Amino acid sequence: MTTGPDTAATVADHRLRLRQWLLDGPDELAQFHGLEPESAEAALDSGRRFTRLLHDHGWGRWGWPEAAGGLGGPAVLRPVLYDELERAGYPAPVQYEMLETLAPAVLAFAPEVAARLLPSALTGEKAWAQGFSEPEAGSDLASLRCRARRDGDDYVLSGQKIWTSQGIGAARMGTLVRTGTVESRHRGLSMLMVDLDTPGVEVRPIRFSNGHNELAEVFFDNARIPADRLVGDEGQGWAVAMFLLQYERGNYAWVRQAHIGRLITELAAGTDDSDDRAVAEVGAAWLAQQALRIRCGRTVQRLGAGEILGPDISIDKVLLGTAEQRVCDAALSLRRSAFLFSDDAADEAWRSNWFYTRASTIYGGAAEVQRSIIADRVLGLPKEGS
Repeated sequence: MTTGPDTAATVADHRLRLRQWLLDGPDELAQFHGLEPESAEAALDSGRRFTRLLHDHGWGRWGWPEAAGGLGGPAVLRPVLYDELERAGYPAPVQYEMLETLAPAVLAFAPEVAARLLPSALTGEKAWAQGFSEPEAGSDLASLRCRARRDGDDYVLSGQKIWTSQGIGAARMGTLVRTGTVESRHRGLSMLMVDLDTPGVEVRPIRFSNGHNELAEVFFDNARIPADRLVGDEGQGWAVAMFLLQYERGNYAWVRQAHIGRLITELAAGTDDSDDRAVAEVGAAWLAQQALRIRCGRTVQRLGAGEILGPDISIDKVLLGTAEQRVCDAALSLRRSAFLFSDDAADEAWRSNWFYTRASTIYGGAAEVQRSIIADRVLGLPKEGS
């Protein structure tokens, strides 16, 4: 990432100090090094404890506003943390993926809500989830039906969410609900921060093909949510979601590219340099990750500078899906027997990652849709058949 002179010096100094801490850090740091936990439950527990450790030593607070539990400084200090953790062999806690997606929108549209809720998320105590999709409203979010009816100081929620990211293990979630009529489409949406232990809220796990329970269905049966959990104004949910989308494409993708970079390093370490096919497989994966890193680094820099990004962020999404699948396909090709049959923890981790990445060109916006956006709104190509 390139930045202005002052910010660049701050980032460089921060990076050096963080690297030194990872080398000489406290004894409890060692437990988080190496392989990722074997189950989603273990990953959530490990992530919660690691997030707390990073918070208590300050590293997990830099780049977040002081008013919301952070230590201040430029926002680009946060990507440095994820980069250096993965570089040193420490898988970044999954909780940061959701924070980087949701928290900037809450800070922008509801700073008073962020001041109340973000501190406990930064400690790892209260992890966040994102609940947008519904059984009949996936890519077409404007058609969602989960209803929030204002009743005094509360909103009363009824309906269902599906594919709720990080829904298992989270304490609260940012959810998009309908406060207007169905016919009002995107103009009748609002966003609420919902505590998942609220009476009338039920969370059911959705088991992945890799055996993990990362996603969830969430059901609301007249659940009462305080109106002061509204993010932005009533009816402003679409604007909040579109603002959030920038960070899902940018900051979230940066966390993932750092993770992919560590996987490629592990794969390369076990590759025979004299095997041309193996070298080509690893090289292709590395190029895909580098393309994502260069592009995403620029996106993160622009977001940190306060820019509002346009349809070109679809490029980041396409590159992310490509890189995630390329590295795991390389592992499958080069380690086929062990990949398929070994009970070793490392091979189980590769299998788990491979299954996870099958969805990486679907979730958060299908690759075909993103390419159409790039063609139509970035490149200005003529419509098919015209």
